[in-house]
Amino acid sequence: MKKKVTQIPATKTKYSSKSTVQVTKRRVAGYARVSTDSDEQFTSYEAQVDYYTNYIKQRADWEFVSIYTDEGISGTNTKYREGFNHMVEDALNKKIDLIITKSVSRFARNTVDSLTTVRNLKDAGVEVYFEKENIWTFDSKGELLITIMSSLAQEESRSISENVTWGQRKRFADGKVTVPFANFLGYDKGPDGNLVVNKEEAKLVKRIYHLFIEGYSPYRIAKILTEEGIPTIQGKKKWSTSSIRSILTNEKYKGDALLQKSFTVNFLTKEKKINEGEIPQYYVEKNHEAIIKPKIWDFVQDMLENRPKYNHHIFSSKILCGSCGTYYGPKTWHSNTKYRRTIWRCNKKYTKKEEPCKTPHLYEENIKKAFIDSVNELIANKEHILEDLKMVEDIFDTSQLQVSLELSIDKMNACKAKIEKLIEDNSKTSQDQIEYAKKYEKLVNAFNDEKENYERLAKEISEKESRKLKYDFFIEKLNLLEPLEEFDPLLWNLMLEKMVVHEDGSFEFKYANGI
Repeated sequence: MKKKVTQIPATKTKYSSKSTVQVTKRRVAGYARVSTDSDEQFTSYEAQVDYYTNYIKQRADWEFVSIYTDEGISGTNTKYREGFNHMVEDALNKKIDLIITKSVSRFARNTVDSLTTVRNLKDAGVEVYFEKENIWTFDSKGELLITIMSSLAQEESRSISENVTWGQRKRFADGKVTVPFANFLGYDKGPDGNLVVNKEEAKLVKRIYHLFIEGYSPYRIAKILTEEGIPTIQGKKKWSTSSIRSILTNEKYKGDALLQKSFTVNFLTKEKKINEGEIPQYYVEKNHEAIIKPKIWDFVQDMLENRPKYNHHIFSSKILCGSCGTYYGPKTWHSNTKYRRTIWRCNKKYTKKEEPCKTPHLYEENIKKAFIDSVNELIANKEHILEDLKMVEDIFDTSQLQVSLELSIDKMNACKAKIEKLIEDNSKTSQDQIEYAKKYEKLVNAFNDEKENYERLAKEISEKESRKLKYDFFIEKLNLLEPLEEFDPLLWNLMLEKMVVHEDGSFEFKYANGI
């Protein structure tokens, strides 16, 4: 028998499950985006909105839903595009049947984002029409064309990103400094684009530095500013320890600028990374007016590096027990009574198995008075002291060390070049791999040995410069000092190396210059 085949016509679309025999209007939305805030692009943005509103409304078989927009937003990632995300959400909630946009690059410059979104919409029965490329996503050729066009758009975005990065690095190399002025305490943007001191904000910056020099930790400074109700530069009520530390370590406050502290790792995600030597940095000296004197700034860096993190008092890590060499620490007596009082004594006085140290405990007023007497004794003899100090200035000279350091850098660079040449030769020509491995290991060991030598020299230079900094400050202050009548925490921190307490109750003050 001959088979009889009867065709049953489709009554629904395979994507939307809507009837094809009913006369229904497609609910249509438009999407418009421009990626910069320039006037030219704004005109393009308004034109897109106006064009697609009229384009949709003039079709009798279409029902206008809305025009979704993003202004001044990059297309490389859909994460922060509110208009785009709102449109996709409405489409997935069955409020839209068709989306019209100018081109694949307006929709997304990221291939993965573009295809993922299109497929999600397609599964929900929502079609996208890219006018410039004449692509309908329900068409059989649609996905292939979208993949090709999205890849091209992504490469265009990469090219733009690389051009922007090149421009930034060229500005850095030319010493042109830019900062986020809205979030930068102490400076405003000047007419030439450079940093200009904001006098009111500069007072707060100076106060933060002085509080730290007086012995307050970044944590304590943050707490003080928060308790006083002083807002941060972003207008927040609470200061963080990291914000204070950032202010204390920012070289711009001494008038210099380190450029390219971080860089963009991924042009799609805009992920940034701290520059740890991956790309060049540029240090611009005397770029703008300083808020903090360079010597004070340098001294603060030395304090940040060498002061124990747990210090919360000006006397911490300054007073030593002459008997066992342990630091003095604060202890509270009668803490729950009206006779409550803080004393300072050897931290190991009663923790050792042997007999306790016989050095006495001290009250703060005793420490302050003894320091005042010691400084006044220095002032009384300052002419002889300054004369004697001139004889020891040579011990701070680092010129020979600097020559050795530069030589060490040359040796490391030479080693690095040999390693790179060895790797390149091995990739191009067939070689004995055992012999190659021996040569490679020998060069790497030579490089690491020289690196250790470089680090040793750098540390020695840093230590000498640190001592010279304290020495210069001591000389400068001693020249200007008048007899003290009250305790000066700034002098205590910047001039004094340590105070030693002896068993007989006498004090010995050792200053930063060795006296």
